[in-house]
Order: sequence, then C-alpha cells, then structure tokens
Amino acid sequence: MPVLYDRLLKLKEMFHSKFGSIPKFYVRAPGRVNIIGEHIDYCGYSVLPMAVEQDMLIAVEPVKTHTLQLANTNPLYPDFSTSANNIQIDKSKPLWHNYFLCGFKGIQEHFGLSDLTGMNCLVDGNIPPSSGLSSSSALVCCAGLVTLTVLGMNLSKVELAEICAKSERYIGTEGGGMDQSISFLAEEGTAKLIEFSPLRATDVKLPSGAVFVIANSCVEMNKAATSHFNIRVMECRLAAKLLAKYKSLQWDKVLRLEEVQAKLGVSLEEMLLITEDALHPEPYSPEEVCKCLGISLQELRTQILSPNTQDVPIFKLYQRAKHVYSEAARVLQFKKICEEAPDNMVQLLGELMNQSHVSCRDMYECSCPELDQLVDICRKFGAQGSRLTGAGWGGCTVSIVPADQLPSFLANVHEAYYQRSDRSLAPEKQSLFATKPGGGALVFLEA
Repeated sequence: MPVLYDRLLKLKEMFHSKFGSIPKFYVRAPGRVNIIGEHIDYCGYSVLPMAVEQDMLIAVEPVKTHTLQLANTNPLYPDFSTSANNIQIDKSKPLWHNYFLCGFKGIQEHFGLSDLTGMNCLVDGNIPPSSGLSSSSALVCCAGLVTLTVLGMNLSKVELAEICAKSERYIGTEGGGMDQSISFLAEEGTAKLIEFSPLRATDVKLPSGAVFVIANSCVEMNKAATSHFNIRVMECRLAAKLLAKYKSLQWDKVLRLEEVQAKLGVSLEEMLLITEDALHPEPYSPEEVCKCLGISLQELRTQILSPNTQDVPIFKLYQRAKHVYSEAARVLQFKKICEEAPDNMVQLLGELMNQSHVSCRDMYECSCPELDQLVDICRKFGAQGSRLTGAGWGGCTVSIVPADQLPSFLANVHEAYYQRSDRSLAPEKQSLFATKPGGGALVFLEA
C-alpha cells in the first residue's frame, strides 16, 4: 500500500496545480490478467482472471457547475471537457476520455438522471495501454464508481460490474463482462472463476509453488479501434445460430454458443462432436450463412451483424466454435486441478495454458508472430505453460513459472526478447513482471 499512498499524494499535488483545489475523494480500479478462458465470456462461458496491482486512479472534486472536466497525468492524453447532461461518445475514435464517458453515462442511464452535477477529475493509470491487461475497462469501472460516489448512490459490486460491462459497448466493443467483473469482484490473494447470467465469482486458490509472470509483446492492439474483435463476436453468434438450426432449436432467439449447449443439455465434449457434424472447416460466405438460415442478405446485415461487421466477406464458424467449447472445458479443468491440488499441479495447469495458446493461435487466430515468439521464449526458459492473455493480436503473455526458477526466468526472457531487438527503446512498455492476485475497486476519502 505505501506505493499507492505515494501515488495518491502526488496525484493530490497535481490536481491542485491543475484545478487550484483539493480532491474530495479518490477511486481506484485495477487491471486484470486472464489466466485461462480467452474470448469466451461473450459466448456465455466462465473465465478465470485475477486483478493485477496496476490500476487506474482518479482524483475527484464535485463542482457546482454542470461541466465535466477531465485531465490525465500522462501528457499524451489531452484534457477534455463537456456538459454532464449532454454526453456524446464518438465510436469512430477510441479516445481516452470516451472510456470515462462510458462509465459516467452507464450510471446516469441506470438511475434515469438528467440533471447531473459536474466534476473535476484527474486520471492516473499505470496499466500499459493496449496491452491486454484491461486498461480501458479499468477506466470505465473507475468512472462508474466515481459517478456513483458523486451522486451519493449505492449499488452492489455485481450491479456495478453489469452496468459497466454494458456501458463499455457505447464505444463499439461487443465485449463479454469479464474485465469489469474482476475489476469490482477481485480479492487480494485469490484468482476468481467468473460465471455469467447471473454474474457470480468463486475463489480459485492458485498453486503456492508457482508464480504467474506477465510479459508485454510491445505490440499494441486497441480493441475498439479494430474490427478483429467484433468479427470474432459475430462469428461466434453465427456459429451458435447454425448449430441451433442444425439441432432444430429456435435459432433466431439464440445469440451465444453457451445457449446452444444449455438448450441441448449436453456436455462441452458433446458440443465439440456436434460442431464436427454441423459445421464445415471451410470458411462460410455471407450468402451460404443466409442459405443455411433461410434469410436474406439484408436480414443478415441488419438483424444479426453489428454495424462494423456488415461487410465481412468470410466467416470461420467451425474454427471459432471449436475454440470456444474446448476453451470453456479448459477453464473448468483448471479450476478442478486447483481444487484437487495434485503433486504435478503446476505441470498440469501449464499444459492447459499451452493448449489454450495453440487454440487461440490456430482456431481463433487472435495471436501474432511476436506473441508466438514470446510464448516460445517463456517456455524455453522454464515456464511450465505460457499463452497470450487479453484479446490478443498483440499485448501480453501470461506464464506459470515454478517459484524457485523465477529470477533466472526473468533474466533470460529479458535478454532473449527485450534486449535482442529495438524493444529496449521502450522501457516503460517493457513490462516483464511477476504478479499476484490483487484487490478490487475502492473509494478512498481524502489522502
């Protein structure tokens, strides 16, 4: 906590020099690392993240005017001000302040409020941006909690997480709810199995003989700025509809792959077999999808696809469904191994993480050459398992490393990946660090 206290004091000073006054309170929301369960939350499946120590901090002062003034301690992010009662979020540009506005607007709409007080806010984040550690969702969650606190309202952590998950979609990302859920529901010392509909979190005790190490590939990927992410969401949606149709279910009501399994009442292993029968590995054209479902291209575009995926030429439905059902099974196996704690636990968990990376790379195609190289280097130098974490296409890897090998692992990976290239030019992004499960979002009164 001393590091956090120092940051709060520094933030207070910067706030004073910026706004000429003292903050009334501070809000913190952490980033996260997803240990296993990639790209399946928006399909309805459980995931297994933990909060990291890196976070978003916001210093706040409510003001009498109706103006929202936002500033950032990082000079790369320009100041922004707007009327609190006329929030416009531009989906075409994922600018930093739009993530704050998502959280603000989510709370405003939840309570149906129109006459909102203004505030001065100074934001300070130490989560590397576009790294797959949820810096953007941490900012949405932080802003939601700031707004709730200014209004003097109360909500449970689960309600807050659900509102913030929904409100991040204002920026155009069709995400699940993992990032917002762990930001609020995290507890120090434990990872969490996060389940959806209804949202709930269960402690998962990680092995004491191993540490989880995060390594940043230094390839940035902004989810909202690219359609990769939303194309995957739509491919999963289409796969769910085709599987439902194949099994004579009411396919037009189905949105998620998990719903197909639930309606059929079968195991994940059986869903993998049904996928083999129902879908072909060759990509589907929009015309073929329409033929399978008996709808027109116009109906596909306007009723099923999201606005930024309406012109996608091909959909890989078989590959995406295979990844989702196998990854959902890996999450449950991971939790089971953590509970049973066999002697070779670290090796078994590592194998699941390795399988997850292969599936993300080959079936979901959300890796990139740098992530694959970094995963190989981590395994070479002692990781029992290593995989991409977060949306992928850049960002970070997470590795499970036996605790006694940590110092040599860090030194070797640093030399092999960071020093052998121009990546050493960006020390702040060169994040290579061991992490332990941190706590969730908090409000601090005056520092």
